[in-house]
Amino acid sequence: MKNLLLLGLLVICFSSCQEQKQRYFAESTETKTLESGIAAYESRDWDKWKSHFADSAKIYVNSKDPMTVETRMKNLDESTQVWKSYGFDKDTDYIEMVLDKEDETWVYYWGQHNGTLTNGTSLSMPVHLAVQFTGGKITEEHIYFDGTQMNEAIKTMQAEAESNMEDTEEME
Repeated sequence: MKNLLLLGLLVICFSSCQEQKQRYFAESTETKTLESGIAAYESRDWDKWKSHFADSAKIYVNSKDPMTVETRMKNLDESTQVWKSYGFDKDTDYIEMVLDKEDETWVYYWGQHNGTLTNGTSLSMPVHLAVQFTGGKITEEHIYFDGTQMNEAIKTMQAEAESNMEDTEEME
């Protein structure tokens, strides 16, 4: 009876000591790929930025409706024209890779996007990315940020530019 009890305890001990599959990673090939994509965005290197995505990737920007990589790249190229400088605060950002319960690979990024518009207005906003990788390429990206402050500053900048054009036309 003692042997049976001892054997039972050993089985429980060994089964509870089995190694669990690691599911969270501070660094991985995928986190490095996302960091490279962010660097490409910051330097306006759209070809390099695009190279991280699968051809069929879907990108969601504050929306449940996806856009293509080509559409997003065009939008980014246009929207970055109003910035004199911009980028993410590398001292406060956080990135991790997670293998979810379906063994899908997701990389999550939290960062502070800072920049100065061409009229000198400084802006800062938190951004969250949830990025799915399949076969080393981004297949799905969800981007979340509150663009209210940025949109208002751009509207003000555009209104100032229109007002300056009207003043110039009146002088002629």
